[in-house]
Amino acid sequence: MKIFIRNECPGIKLDTRKIKQQIGKVLTSLDCNEHEISILFFGDQGIRKLNRQFRGIDRPTDVLSFPQLSEGGTAESCGGALVMGDIVVSLETARRQSEDHGLSLGEELTLLLIHGILHLLGYDHEISDHEEERMRKKTRELFEMIYSDKKLADTCNF
Repeated sequence: MKIFIRNECPGIKLDTRKIKQQIGKVLTSLDCNEHEISILFFGDQGIRKLNRQFRGIDRPTDVLSFPQLSEGGTAESCGGALVMGDIVVSLETARRQSEDHGLSLGEELTLLLIHGILHLLGYDHEISDHEEERMRKKTRELFEMIYSDKKLADTCNF
């Protein structure tokens, strides 16, 4: 498994080693040991530009996912690893949301990255209530695997 992380928001420091460790556990749990994922951390301005360009929504968002999986759910191979795709997270939005969710910034980032990974694997909470509940349940299961002593509040949309 390969996990690439780049922080383009230098004003917010990250423990990338811890993030890689946690995301590695998530990917292993999802049977994605042979996969590659890229994670990019931006500020609100950078993610707003991507959100406008790729979704036509001119405002910052918390997380965007760019899957490389084909419609059949298979990944393209790159140097032996199967490329799942890219996840972009706004650290500024994550920091604000962490307060609303009663989480530390690290916990919020884990939550957003789990959400992004599930999108890379084809989960989509926007297509039906059933799919929203399926994704919510899986997100919480994976989050609680990392933070066994932490329960997400019902008010948390993830």
